[in-house]
Amino acid sequence: MTGWFLKTANWKSSPFIHMNARSKRRGSSLCFIMLWMLVLPNLWIICSGSIQKHVLLPGFSGSEMDYIDNNGIFLLSNGTVFGFGFASSSASESTSYLLQVLHLGTNTVIWTANANSPVLHSDSFEFDKDGKAYLQSAGSSVWTANISGKASSMQLLDSGNLVVLGEDSSSPLWQSFSYPTNTLLSGQSFSDGMTLVSHSTQKNMTHTLQIKSGDMMLYAGFQNPQPYWSALQDNRLIVNKDGAIYSASLNATSWYFYDKSGSLLSQFVITQQGDANTTLAAVLDEDGSIAFYMLQSANGKTNLPTPIPQDSCDTPTHCKPYSICNSGTGCQCPSVLGSSPNCDPGLTSSCKSKEAFQLAQLESGVEYIGNCFIFDQIGSLQQEGGNKTNFSSFIKVSSSGSGQAGSGSGGGNHNIIIVVIIVGTLAVIGGLIYVGFFIYRRKRYPPSSQDEAGSSEDDGYLQTISGAPVRFTYRELQDATNNFSNKLGQGGFGSVYLGTLPDGSRIAVKKLEGIGQGRKEFRSEVTIIGSIHHIHLVKLRGFCAEDSHRLLAYEYMAKGSLERWIFRTKEDDPLLDWDTRFNIALGAAKGLAYLHQDCESKIIHCDIKPENFLLDDNFLVKVSDFGLAKLMSREQSHVFTTMRGTRGYLAPEWITNYAISEKSDVYSYGMVLLEIISGRKNFDPVEGSEKAHFPSFAFKKLEEGDLREILDAKLMYNDKDERLEIAIKVALWCIQEDFYQRPSMSKVVQMLECVCDVPQPPISSQIGYRLYANALKSSSEEGMSSGMSDYNSEALLSAVRLSGPR
Repeated sequence: MTGWFLKTANWKSSPFIHMNARSKRRGSSLCFIMLWMLVLPNLWIICSGSIQKHVLLPGFSGSEMDYIDNNGIFLLSNGTVFGFGFASSSASESTSYLLQVLHLGTNTVIWTANANSPVLHSDSFEFDKDGKAYLQSAGSSVWTANISGKASSMQLLDSGNLVVLGEDSSSPLWQSFSYPTNTLLSGQSFSDGMTLVSHSTQKNMTHTLQIKSGDMMLYAGFQNPQPYWSALQDNRLIVNKDGAIYSASLNATSWYFYDKSGSLLSQFVITQQGDANTTLAAVLDEDGSIAFYMLQSANGKTNLPTPIPQDSCDTPTHCKPYSICNSGTGCQCPSVLGSSPNCDPGLTSSCKSKEAFQLAQLESGVEYIGNCFIFDQIGSLQQEGGNKTNFSSFIKVSSSGSGQAGSGSGGGNHNIIIVVIIVGTLAVIGGLIYVGFFIYRRKRYPPSSQDEAGSSEDDGYLQTISGAPVRFTYRELQDATNNFSNKLGQGGFGSVYLGTLPDGSRIAVKKLEGIGQGRKEFRSEVTIIGSIHHIHLVKLRGFCAEDSHRLLAYEYMAKGSLERWIFRTKEDDPLLDWDTRFNIALGAAKGLAYLHQDCESKIIHCDIKPENFLLDDNFLVKVSDFGLAKLMSREQSHVFTTMRGTRGYLAPEWITNYAISEKSDVYSYGMVLLEIISGRKNFDPVEGSEKAHFPSFAFKKLEEGDLREILDAKLMYNDKDERLEIAIKVALWCIQEDFYQRPSMSKVVQMLECVCDVPQPPISSQIGYRLYANALKSSSEEGMSSGMSDYNSEALLSAVRLSGPR
C-alpha cells in the first residue's frame, strides 16, 4: 500500500504537476481519504482484541496475545471486582499461562481451569457457536467445561462465580463454584463429592480438603493419603446440633456446616470484623494449611489469624524431613542428627542394601503426625503434646565409615575373615547342641499342652515385630484399668475393661484368657491391626506380652457397639435416625473395603456382626476385632480357614465346604445391613412365621414394592429418600447364595454413595438360601440333630458357635 502511494505520487511523472493550487489540494485530499480507507479496517482488527467484555456470547475466541494490553483479562464482572483471562503460570515464568479467575484489587487467584496444563500466549480460549467452552492448545483441548444444555452466554458474577447460562438464564448450565481448585469464597457452597486441592510442593505432594462420612477432613497426599485434620475434632467448632456434615459455606465472618437437608449443624468463627461488602477467601496452601483472607479492592488483602489446623506443627511438612516441629521453639534437628549436615541421616542406599546402619532413638515424645505409618516420603516429625500418647521414635542412620583404605587394609580384611570363620563354626556347633538338647527334652518331658509349648515361642516372635504398637507392661495396664475393675463386656477370647492412660486418654483393654487360641488371636491382631490405619477401623494403641499375660489396648469407643443402638430393649432407649444409620452402614462398608482391597495383604474379617461395629461420640463407626482375620497374598483368591463365627451372619459356604473368601464378609455385612434398616434381629421367632426370618421377608416385600414394611417401624418413612431402596437392594445383593453374585465391598461403597446404579437383586435364586436359613433355624430348635446329615456336622457346629460381644 505504501509503495503504491509513493508511486502514484511521483512528481516527475505525475500529471498533477501542471494543475493549479486548488486542484492540487483536491488531489491531496482524495489521496488521504483513499489511504485512510485502506488503513482503517486493519486498525480495527488490531484494536478490537483488547476490548474487555462483561458478557461473552457464543463465537468468542481470545488468547493472551490478543489481550496483552489488559494483562490477559478479557471478561470482567459487572462491578469490575473480578476478572477472567490469562495469567502467567508463575512470577518467574512469562512464557506459559493459566486460564484463571482473579480478584482484581488484590491480584488473588480464585479459580484455575488448567492448573496442571499451562498453555502458550498464542493458545486460545474458545466459546464456540455451539455453546461449548474449552481451552485449546496445539489443536487439542487441554480443558473443557462440562456444559449440559444449549449455552447462550458466559458471565463473571461479582461473587467470583464464572457461569454459563442457557436461553432462559434462570440457573447456570455450568459454574466454576461447582469445580473449586484451591480456593473457596464467601457464598460458595462446598459439599460432599467436591475436592479442594493445593498446589504441588517441591516433592510433588498435594493436600486435599474433602467432606466424607459426615466430616470435613484434610488429607496429606502420600502414597497412602492420610487425614491430619478433622472439622469435628477441632475444639474451635461451635456445635448447634449433632449430625453428619454434608456441605459447608463461608459468609462474612464464619464457616457454616450443614446436613443434607440444609439444617445448620455447626459453625467455625473466622473473624469478628466481617463486612458484607468484603469477600472472604479460604485458600488451601502448599503446606497443607487453610488460610483465610479478606479481599478488599481499596485496602488490599488481609490475612486473618485463624488458620486450619490451629497449630502449624499439625501439618505434615511444616519442617524439613527429619526435623522436629515444636509449637514453641519451631523446627529443630534431633540431637542424634545434630552433627549431620542439613539434619540429614545420610542414608542414600535402598532398604535392601547390605550397608551397615544403626537405629538412633530420638528424644522422648516424638511422633509422626500421630501415627506409625510408613510413607513413601517423610515429612516433619512432631513434638508430642500433653494430650497425646508417648512414642518411641527411631531414625535409620548409616554407620559405615568413610571408605578410605589405609596401608593396613589388607590385613584388616584378613582378620575379619578369620573372625567370621571362628564365629560361624561356633554357631554351627552351638546350634547342633541346642537341637540335640531340644529333642532330648521333648522325649523326656513331653509338653502338657500345645499352649505351653508355644508361649516362649510367642515371646520371641513378638520381639521381632517391626512397627508394632506401643508395648505396655502388665503393671501399666493393671494401673490403667484400676486392677481390671470396670468391665465393658465379655468377648470370645477374653474380657474387655475400661482403662485410662497417664495422659488422660481412655482405652479399652482386652485381657486374653486361654493361652491356645488366645495366643493366635494375639499374634494376628498385633501384626495386622498395628500395621494399618483407617478412619473406619479401630486403632490398636498398644499391647502387653509379659510372661503369660496377653493383653491388647484399643482406642476407646464411647458409644459402644452398634447392637445396643439398633436392638432397643426398652421404649425409652435412644433411637438412631435414618441418616445416622445410613452413615454407619456406609462407614462400615468403607472399613471393610479397605481391609479387602487397600491393605498390602488382603484381610478377611470372618466375624462381621453388629457387636464388632463400634461407635465414637459422633456415631462414627469403626470395625473392630480382627481376631478371626485371615491374611491372604494378592496372588490368592480364596482360602480355607478355621470355621468359626456367629450364627445368623455366616455365609452358606461356611457349612457347605466351599472356599472362604472376602465374599463371605460381604454376606455377613449384608445381614448386618438388614438389621440396621429394620432395627431387629434377622431371626426372631416372636415375630410370627412370616416375619421370623427377616431376609426372606425382605425379599418378598421388595418384590411387592412395599419398602415401608422393611424399614424400622419406629422411623419416619420418606418415600422420596432413594437411599432406603438403595440400601435394601445392596443388602439383598450381599446375601446372595452364590458368592459369585455378591458385589465386592468397594462396589458396595460405590452403590451406597450413588456412584453407580443398583439393579434389582435376583429373587428366584433365593430358594437355596431359604433352605439354608431353615437349616439354621432347625439347628437352633433341635439341638443340631441328625437331620443335618446333608451338611458337614463338625463344620456346622463350628459355624454356629456364639462368640458374643467383644
